[in-house]
Amino acid sequence: MMPNPSPASRLRELAQVFLKLGVIGFGGPAAHIALMEDELVRRREWLTREQFLDLIGAANLIPGPNSTEVAIHVGRVRAGLPGLIVAGVSFIAPAFFIVLGVAWLYQRAGTLPQAASLLRGVKPVVVAIVIQALFGLSHTAIKNVPLAVAAAAVFVASLFRWLDEVPLLMIVGIGAGVVAWARTRTQIRGARSTRLRLSIPTIPIPPWMMSATSATVAQSTAAAGVTLWPLFLVFAKAGALLFGSGYVLLAFLRADLVERLRWMTDAQLLDAIAVGQVTPGPVFTTATFIGYNLAGLTGAIVATVGIFLPAFIFVALSAPLLPAMRRSRVTGAILDGVNVASLALMAAVTVTLARDALISPITIAIAGISALLLVRYRLNATLLIAAGAIVGLLAT
Repeated sequence: MMPNPSPASRLRELAQVFLKLGVIGFGGPAAHIALMEDELVRRREWLTREQFLDLIGAANLIPGPNSTEVAIHVGRVRAGLPGLIVAGVSFIAPAFFIVLGVAWLYQRAGTLPQAASLLRGVKPVVVAIVIQALFGLSHTAIKNVPLAVAAAAVFVASLFRWLDEVPLLMIVGIGAGVVAWARTRTQIRGARSTRLRLSIPTIPIPPWMMSATSATVAQSTAAAGVTLWPLFLVFAKAGALLFGSGYVLLAFLRADLVERLRWMTDAQLLDAIAVGQVTPGPVFTTATFIGYNLAGLTGAIVATVGIFLPAFIFVALSAPLLPAMRRSRVTGAILDGVNVASLALMAAVTVTLARDALISPITIAIAGISALLLVRYRLNATLLIAAGAIVGLLAT
């Protein structure tokens, strides 16, 4: 039997794993979560599929970058509070330095470095990785017919944009909890004819549902120059309140940076969002790019810390509630509902990703071969992404 690794060894392992995932993590949150499932559940067996699904569900219940929050959750499970910090920082760091380099080039050239050739080969591989992870996780998440129906409904509603992510998660989660509570009450009444007082478990309320006052950003103008405290508050507000994709981040930042503070133009903000989308790691490292172009290296650090700090705080506050939620029949059912809804949202994102990625015979071939190598030979996702990048460059 392998000896139990020491706390220092666990921290080193977390740093190594999440640094690697941060480097190869192209494709956005769905792809990041698929890579984590492959590395942490299938290969290293640090978590069971059910534990990993619970972390995905918990991350979806709080605002901020979902895949980064899953990484932070994994770090806490693996090595406590130090692991929480190490895993999160390690996952963010590669993207921070890559985006910092792109921002440096952008400031001198005035345009984005061309990444289309590399991404043309990487995106089909990412599609195959995400689909493979979805199939694996769905076997664990979909425990009964009602959950399967709920997953299908969320998938359709998300695909056609009938509802946003948060209402869908809440509807399915609360619905599953109500059904479980009703069944529990019926069973208790049937089992006992004597008078019984039924105690309903208290449902923990995530921090983001508490009444809070959003950060007030100091008034400034482009003429007065960018100051660091208002810059920090703009991004801390985004990290503390934002649900959704990079496109939601675009709308959120535009209100502050373009319209109110007038620190950027629309074209510059669109370039910043594009950099977050095409570089590996969390999309929220858009903040690094913006911060560098507004206030140099210090601005990049301040903006990055601002947008990611709420995620660390929210995970640290919410993570202790997960074991209690899983033990309770009612709150465990809520978590099951959130889990299947999260997978359905991930599947809807994958459809969009596939539509953008599979645009030619060669990209379809890359995706098909990648899927075969993943399922049949369990080839490491890192090697597939590297091979896809090379094929994309050579094909161009």
